[in-house]
Formats: sequence, C-alpha cells, structure tokens
Amino acid sequence: MRLRHRLLPVAGVLVLSPLAAEFLIGYDAGSGHQAGMLSVLPLIACLYGTVAVLIREAARRTGRGWPTILLLGTAFGLIQAGLIDQGLFNPAYIDDPSWTQERQATLVPFLGLSAAQLLNFVGGHVIWSFAAPIAVIEACAPRQAGRPWLGRTGIAVLVLLYLAAAAVFHFNPGSATPFTAAPGQLIGTAVVVVGLTVAAFALPRRGVVVAGRVPPPWLVAGAALTVLLLHTLLPATWLGVTVDLVLLSLLGGLLLRWSGRRAWHRVHVLTVGGAALLARAVLAFTVEPWGEADYAVKYMSNALVLTIVVALLAWAWRRTARTERTSADGATRRTARSDAAAGRTPRSR
Repeated sequence: MRLRHRLLPVAGVLVLSPLAAEFLIGYDAGSGHQAGMLSVLPLIACLYGTVAVLIREAARRTGRGWPTILLLGTAFGLIQAGLIDQGLFNPAYIDDPSWTQERQATLVPFLGLSAAQLLNFVGGHVIWSFAAPIAVIEACAPRQAGRPWLGRTGIAVLVLLYLAAAAVFHFNPGSATPFTAAPGQLIGTAVVVVGLTVAAFALPRRGVVVAGRVPPPWLVAGAALTVLLLHTLLPATWLGVTVDLVLLSLLGGLLLRWSGRRAWHRVHVLTVGGAALLARAVLAFTVEPWGEADYAVKYMSNALVLTIVVALLAWAWRRTARTERTSADGATRRTARSDAAAGRTPRSR
C-alpha cells in the first residue's frame, strides 16, 4: 500500500481514540471549549491512540481478530488504571464526594479497589479507547482493514511516544493528593496483565467460519446501543455491577457467535463500534461536568460532537458497504466464469 493509505487510518485512530475516551462524554467542564481540548489532545493521543494502533497492529500482523484485540485492550486498561495513574486504587483520585460514595458502595477491601470503578475504568478503555475507534476507522478504510498499517519504524515511534506519555501521566496523574499503590496491588495488576497478554496470543489465528444467519446490522446496532447505554447508566452498586456484567457478557457472547458465521460482514462490526460512539455522544447531554461549566456552551458542543459522529459513521457505512458490494460482485463474476469454463449452467437462485 502507498504510504498515505497506511498513515491516514493510523492518524484516524490516533485522533478518535482520545476523543472517544475522554471528550465525547463531556464529563470535564473544559470539554465544551475546543481550543482547550485541542491543546491536550496530542498528549492523550500519545497515551491512548498509540496503544489502540499498536493493539490493532499486533492482532492483524499475527492473523488474529477481535478476541485478541479485546484481551489486549483489557490488559492495557489495567496498565493505565492500575500502574500508570493508579486511579483504580487511589481513594482520593478525584476530589468529588460522588467519587468516594461510588468507591465505598462496591469496595473490595482485600484488593483496595471498587468493583464498579474497575468495570468503569477498564471497560471504558476496552470499548471507547481501543475497540470502537479501531472498528470505525477500519470501516473508513475497508481495503486496508485486514492489513498492517505500519512498519518497524512506525511501530517503534509509537512505542516511544506511548512510553513518554505514560511517564508524564505517572508522575503527574492529576490526582487530588499524592498516592502510590501498595506493592501487592502493583504486583497483582502486573500478573493479571501478563496473563491477559499471554491469553491474547494463545488464541487460534483463524476461527472456523460456519454457515448460519446473523441479525441485520440495524438490530445488532440496537442491541449494542442498548447495552452500552445501560452500562453507563446503571448505578454503582453491587446489583448494578452484576447486571452490567451479565449484559456485557451476553452481548460479547452473541457477537462472538455471530462473527463466526459467513453472513457476518464488516458492516456489522461498524454498527457495534458506531453504537459505542453514539451512546457516548447521546449521554453527554445528561452528564453534569465537574467544575464550573457554561451550559449553553456545553450543549452546543454536545450537539456539534453528535453531528460529527453521525457524519463520520455515515461516511464509514458508505465506504464499507460499497467495498462489500464490489467484493460480492467480483466473486459472482469469478463464479460465473468458472461455471462457463467447466460447461456448467448456473442455477437460478
């Protein structure tokens, strides 16, 4: 592929990852001020976007798919929340009473963390920092979706950028008070990260594709949107965490089952990633930002972001659908030529 065909999707993931992870939901009072967002976007892109691209490259280069991407995303989510900023273990990570209440409601004392915050932190990284941006940008560049985008030099550059950003956030995490996790918490997190990484590459390179029906893309999008809205809205209680885990596991199981069938196409993958972005953009209207916010600016920014997301998804849908139609037409013509060469009469469908 030409250099620009490889670098454009890389740039897309680098930008969309931090936007989806931090700015789309609008929880920060500064989210409505585009100039302020643009000033910190490069740093967050180095922390989240680089990882998203590297995860995607690791999966595509080894011939693996979404299960590997999701496991690696979970590993990096734990690295970010448990080792870099350590917000997973810090009771004063955010100077807000609701943070303390949420932590205490589902506190696991012997681990020193909140189950709700664990699901929110790590699940948020898996879905919005990594998986959704990869799915949407691959749909924008469907002909390059299954291929590596970077060479060794590009990968090395992204690794260096990530390490630099991780160092910045580790030594200046923005916590309300200085905090260092206990050695047991750090070691335990590292052990889980290694286990997830090993499991990600222990998965088979290619699954067996079988016949069978899959729901239409609009129904897949509706199911994903419903679950992801509930994931954000469910209360930070043990009942809420349990229901959330059940819903996410059910959705993940169905997607895994459907993706192993021939009728599953890239359009379906786009609908899941697009549902994640839409859920975030819609819920931004209901989120009360931390700090003092100008609500007129906030709602205007929310509407602008939602419009951009819809436009991006519409463009990605058009490109993916057109590519799939072209591939299907090409396959039909090849089959017809093969039948003609063999003297067979094509059967009517």
